[in-house]
Amino acid sequence: MRHPLSSEPVTDRSSTRLSVLRLGHRRERDKRITSHLGLTARAFGADEVILSGEEDPSALETWNSVTERFGGNFECRYEAKPMGWLRRFSKSGTIIHLTMYGEPWREAVQNISRDAPIVVVVGGTKVPGELFKIADHNVSIGNQPHSEVAALAVFLESWVGTLDELTRFVGGEIEVIPSERAKRVRNSTD
Repeated sequence: MRHPLSSEPVTDRSSTRLSVLRLGHRRERDKRITSHLGLTARAFGADEVILSGEEDPSALETWNSVTERFGGNFECRYEAKPMGWLRRFSKSGTIIHLTMYGEPWREAVQNISRDAPIVVVVGGTKVPGELFKIADHNVSIGNQPHSEVAALAVFLESWVGTLDELTRFVGGEIEVIPSERAKRVRNSTD
């Protein structure tokens, strides 16, 4: 099977754990963007989202609530010391830093090993320079300012590929039934 945005075949990544780390969250300024980053991570195939920066239980509550209502296995947690966590992670996993200063994503995605756990780091406030050094891949979706949510979605879709939502998001209270012209939802209580 070939990926729609690349001439390369999509590789099965079912055994590779994929995490997204939200670096430098600011509670009041970033709450909506951070919430959307976690929802995008979930929808596009990540196994977990890790929040860092200012502690914000409302983001974790939102992600847990959506997973409970719409199904699937998705974890979220807070990490108080993200750079220390990344240094430890780098010994056994692959760090991908999404930045507009990185290598082009279409090229980078083909060179990312699928043999170890992966964390995709999405910055908020100024990113520590050390991150550019410890990242295995500094990846750019584009070299112009743009939304980190869009960057995460493009990257995950290109790296994970198309997901089968019917099997991935099981066990929820709500199931959205695709429809060309109507809003169709099935509740488990119906």
